[in-house]
Amino acid sequence: MNNLTSHSHRVITKQYLIPFILVGFLFPLWGFANDITNPMVAAFKNILLISNFESALVQFAFYGGYCLMAIPAAIFIKRFNYKQAIIMGLALYSIGCFLFIPAGKMMAFEAFLLSYFIMTCGLSFLETSANPYILSLGDESTATQRLNLAQAFNPLGSLVGMFVAREFILARLNPAAESTRRELSLNDPGAFTLIQQSDLDVIIGPYLMLGMVVFFVLIIFFISKLPGSKSGKGEKLDLKPTLNRLFSNKRYLEGVIAQAFYVGAQIMCWTFIIHYGVNELGMTKAEAQSYNMIAMVIFVSSRFICTYLLKFINSGQLLMTLALGGGTFILGTIFLTGMVGLYSLVAVSACMSLMFPTIYGIALKGLGEDAKLGSAGLILAIGGGSLMPPLQGLIMDMSSFSIGGFLLSSTRASFGLPLVCFIVIGIYGWNTMRKHA
Repeated sequence: MNNLTSHSHRVITKQYLIPFILVGFLFPLWGFANDITNPMVAAFKNILLISNFESALVQFAFYGGYCLMAIPAAIFIKRFNYKQAIIMGLALYSIGCFLFIPAGKMMAFEAFLLSYFIMTCGLSFLETSANPYILSLGDESTATQRLNLAQAFNPLGSLVGMFVAREFILARLNPAAESTRRELSLNDPGAFTLIQQSDLDVIIGPYLMLGMVVFFVLIIFFISKLPGSKSGKGEKLDLKPTLNRLFSNKRYLEGVIAQAFYVGAQIMCWTFIIHYGVNELGMTKAEAQSYNMIAMVIFVSSRFICTYLLKFINSGQLLMTLALGGGTFILGTIFLTGMVGLYSLVAVSACMSLMFPTIYGIALKGLGEDAKLGSAGLILAIGGGSLMPPLQGLIMDMSSFSIGGFLLSSTRASFGLPLVCFIVIGIYGWNTMRKHA
């Protein structure tokens, strides 16, 4: 730690160490929410007997909250401060979790979607405030490294979320296959309803516990002090000139676009790894989720490695290289059959590891006070995760594809969408590298 705090140009100075740790805890907290939710797409499909497209609306609702609340959250931060925005985010997060109880009793998919939406309205507040606050805790020359370090702990929460989803949800759901459930729904609706209610109760439990943990963290932040969290309380918002400056900043606008495609790629790869294992290899959902966890371990390890590499190569070059690797592995997922295709999908996580914070840091570099609203645009870009998974689900619902006599299952063909995403990210990295040179 001495290496991080010895002088003002280190990544973290002693002055800001405690607030860095406190706010840094939020990163795994929203990582947990993201990755306990991804497997629920497959779970709701089986429980409620809905299509891939309909079940992927879980992601539409989950990441839609980021879209709707990102700009209001930024205005809230500018009007008040980072601490109050964090408290607001934690409050909405916990309320969304607690709403799973009435949603489960109603047995209504729409009620679950509303719960996810409210949760992520809270997460939007948290990410819009925590990311720029971490950037502000020290010298600007080390801001990207500081954010990368904080973001490195996000996957730890994700890994725990994946474990909870596998052990406490997927493994405890009724093992009846979709065909069996459909037959039961026609011949014995009462028994089918009992199975549905039991499965939904299994889903509710972990979210209830999560809500209690988030509420406890809210209390900690309420009684804590965050130095440097004030954001010009009471000052004029001046939205129009700020937006004009942001819209005239090409690097920032390209960063928002790249971020939308990155989040879309990440959510698609992690959400549908279960579908890949089940549809292509005949695995159970719990077995396929194990490969999602392996992907996350690779993601975490790669993030620490890539954070270190940023000391020696510029961020644009690293981003372009990672995008090229991600695209190559996606091609393997599409065109290689069996376990090799699944291994390729798992390996994509190594290339995604540093994309989010790197794009974030590049886009906000040199924005000064405009970073508060600029950060909201990058959080709004997380909406890419709400639009692309349903599109991939729609492709999965189609028949197989024939390309020049080569037959592709709809599951494998659907990963053409993440391939497009990596191409866009690679172009942004290339442009950044050229300008840096």
